[in-house]
Amino acid sequence: MDQRIADLLSLLELEPLEVNLFRGESRDIGSPQVFGGQVLGQALMAASRTVKGRVVHSLHAYFLRRGDFNAPIIYDVDRSRDGQSFSNRRVVAIQHGEQIFNMTASFQVVEAGLEHQIPMPSVPPPEALADTSRVRPELLARLPERVRRLLETPRPFEFRTVQPADALQHSKAAPAREIWFRAVSAVPDDETLQRCLLAYVSDFYLLETATLPHGISTLSGKAIVASIDHAMWFHRPLRVDDWLLYAVESPSASGSRGFARASVFARDGRLVASTAQEGLVRLVQERADETRD
Repeated sequence: MDQRIADLLSLLELEPLEVNLFRGESRDIGSPQVFGGQVLGQALMAASRTVKGRVVHSLHAYFLRRGDFNAPIIYDVDRSRDGQSFSNRRVVAIQHGEQIFNMTASFQVVEAGLEHQIPMPSVPPPEALADTSRVRPELLARLPERVRRLLETPRPFEFRTVQPADALQHSKAAPAREIWFRAVSAVPDDETLQRCLLAYVSDFYLLETATLPHGISTLSGKAIVASIDHAMWFHRPLRVDDWLLYAVESPSASGSRGFARASVFARDGRLVASTAQEGLVRLVQERADETRD
């Protein structure tokens, strides 16, 4: 197994402290705070540890404060309800005595029912696209040191963007994009783990799409971008170590907030998940001294 994936899996192996109480470690991926996808994946794993015979079908989360990657995160799970078919859990993530994140997740017994879905967009296959996980050396040299560190940190997922853009300067474009992604090596065949890993990687590219109509790169320093909330719906079984297509669109930006939603398709065309996120998108000249309210 690739060391990058092994390290990510170790992050999801939470330490049980007490009934419904877990502790997770963090990794510095070059960002000024804990990566939101990490907290999302760990919180979902904590909730899943308290449920048997059911898989998560939806989650709704809020990012409240910056996470400190030098301190552990405590996940407190409330077993809100266990019914015949559904279970509901509420998770609060705590650091330094304060809530940094909360999430509600719903789990369901696997059962058959009506089936329909939207079609997958017609896009080139991932083999026909360049690997955009790494930024070209000549472009890295033009970036601030803090941004270079973020982009040079090895990632457990590889990305191939259908509509590549300059990391520093976007031309104005429609608020939509498609990205192929997959884990850099095989991961265990466990549906709960697969969905936690998808939660982790779903935090990439959403808010960036909200900046496309304005020609603003999230790496340029011209805007402060931070997740506020995140929602996911899991429709069908999936594998993150096979190519998945992230079809993202941003219907709106207003009030210093950007909104984006996305469909996640397996390579065979199955719609496996949907996600939505709203976040802070604030121009630096408006209020440059804050990163999250």
